[in-house]
Amino acid sequence: MKQLQELINREDSAWPLVRQWIAEATNHVEVLPPIDDATRERALLETQVTTRSPMGAVIFESGGILVDHGWLRILGSGSARLPRSLPEWNVGRSLAASGQPPPFLLVADDIVGGFFAVDGGGLRLDRTKVCYFAPDTLAWENTRLGYTEFLVWAFQGDLAKYYEDTRWPGWQEEIAGVGGDEALSIFPPFVFRASTCERSRRPISIAEIYDLVVGKIS
Repeated sequence: MKQLQELINREDSAWPLVRQWIAEATNHVEVLPPIDDATRERALLETQVTTRSPMGAVIFESGGILVDHGWLRILGSGSARLPRSLPEWNVGRSLAASGQPPPFLLVADDIVGGFFAVDGGGLRLDRTKVCYFAPDTLAWENTRLGYTEFLVWAFQGDLAKYYEDTRWPGWQEEIAGVGGDEALSIFPPFVFRASTCERSRRPISIAEIYDLVVGKIS
């Protein structure tokens, strides 16, 4: 494993570039502060990515990023409003223990129980590309975007179009009270035909949703 000083690059950090993408964003973007230095350093060390990369910069410089009023949550080092660090969230899901090469790496999720992960070979779709576990198909789908491209898409892409089949009138107000460690349990699930207005929704633990629809690694 690389040491912390090998992962932090203050002269050539990708964070200014990420901040530029955020400044140019067409979607609402909120950068959450890290809990403290010890927490963000531990998250970076456990993930083993350098701050020269956008992923490492997001982990080290943010507690996470909320996009489109919290509909999409990009994982960082953990924050009071997004109490899950990227490496912590992956342990027991893509990793048996932190520090191991992952078959995939969960990097973001959305309010309706969709999950974004970088394929490390375990998803068998497209190594290094971000894939989406869609709640309307219950299957992993290749977005054909690398992590860097995924960030730009999250900040500047047409999320209304992407999520048009899973949004409902007044969703902004309804999700405002959903915590960063929660997502909406929706019935009937999106795999069954129904109008979004006819579905019931309630916030539950996102860990419970993940374990139910995706499942833990063996």
